[in-house]
Amino acid sequence: MKKKSPRSTASSPGRRSEPISARPIPEPDAARARQLVLDLLPIPGSSGRERQVMGWIRDKLRRAGVAAHAIQTDEVHRRSPHGGEVGNLACKLPGTVRGPRRLLMAHVDTVPLAVGARPVVRGGIVEPADKATALGADDRAGAAVVLNTALEILRRKLPHPPLTFFWTVQEEVGLFGARLARLALLGKPRLAFNFDGGSPEKITVGATGGYRMEIAVDGVASHAGGAPEEGVSAVAVAALAIAELHREGWHGLISKNGRSGTSNVGVIRGGEATNVVTPRVEIRAEARSHDPAFRKQIVRAFERAFHRAAQSVRNARGTCGRVVIDGRLDYEAFRLADDDPSILDAEAAVRSTGAEPVRAISNGGVDANWLSERGIPTVTLGCGQQNPHTTEERLDLEQYHAACRIALRLATGSYGAG
Repeated sequence: MKKKSPRSTASSPGRRSEPISARPIPEPDAARARQLVLDLLPIPGSSGRERQVMGWIRDKLRRAGVAAHAIQTDEVHRRSPHGGEVGNLACKLPGTVRGPRRLLMAHVDTVPLAVGARPVVRGGIVEPADKATALGADDRAGAAVVLNTALEILRRKLPHPPLTFFWTVQEEVGLFGARLARLALLGKPRLAFNFDGGSPEKITVGATGGYRMEIAVDGVASHAGGAPEEGVSAVAVAALAIAELHREGWHGLISKNGRSGTSNVGVIRGGEATNVVTPRVEIRAEARSHDPAFRKQIVRAFERAFHRAAQSVRNARGTCGRVVIDGRLDYEAFRLADDDPSILDAEAAVRSTGAEPVRAISNGGVDANWLSERGIPTVTLGCGQQNPHTTEERLDLEQYHAACRIALRLATGSYGAG
């Protein structure tokens, strides 16, 4: 975890890198940008099933004149625990002006609820026509912002420093695209910008770390009417453990001795009939905190609660339950330094559009967590997505167009007087 400066959630003054030249600031074609996202949204591509959308992006790049050798993929799907159809896609352009390489990126996968989405525009807002689906603006809006930026530069032959455009897979199931990406594809960028949720003036400079747990509770089956005393209820073990976590303040929003975090038991599966003492329950839970040490305390609290509960539920023979907990770090917390060049350039680009940037810390994980952890400090900017992962998901086109403007300025290094 990188902790080089005090946490701040408000924009702060500081030096910024100078624009590459005083040439006019380019403006993206709003109609093209709008059509691009409307075309991207309906393409199915939940996590692990992104082949079709990656093929569509590749085709757009090739038609715009990108040489085949400049478009590369890795094989993260062969190493991901989720498998998958395809890996990440990167497009590298040599610079036409001198400057550090810049990375613009977004993930292409959506949650399953967005599969089958049909976008409609109503009063400047894109929403799903079918009220039973999400929209998939998380993160097809970001993918469209990055692609539109590349296409604008290629069509108009805009001057630019060395650029890498990067689209990742499997963000929604644990950030595996960014976590396992072959970094050699990226060309050692010095500035990195990820486009994901929220408003375009929000610059996410840090995010929490997340740990996931799979908890297997084993009991003993018996007839619930004829011999309940012979059984050990896995449901009872799980219920006692969760009740203890709630009672002791280790579930939900957690605050202990000035340290904070969150936890959640999100999935419980078990049982087949009411007349059987349930022999097995499977639980999926998570713990989050910006403080890695405190996150470990939350995990230990879960482990203690479940093991104590298992010992306390016994049958007439004295047999107790058993618990096995398998956990993994989904993403580590990070916080960029206040004077990180990517932050300062992002702020300059936002200001050049007439908006005021706001620095933010996220309580969710984004691809920037893993890129920053792997040595590429990355900021995240929003694209106008609202209510992600729900049937109420929306895309604000005005904010999306603002993100396209900011992205094109970041890619070309043109911010004007600031």
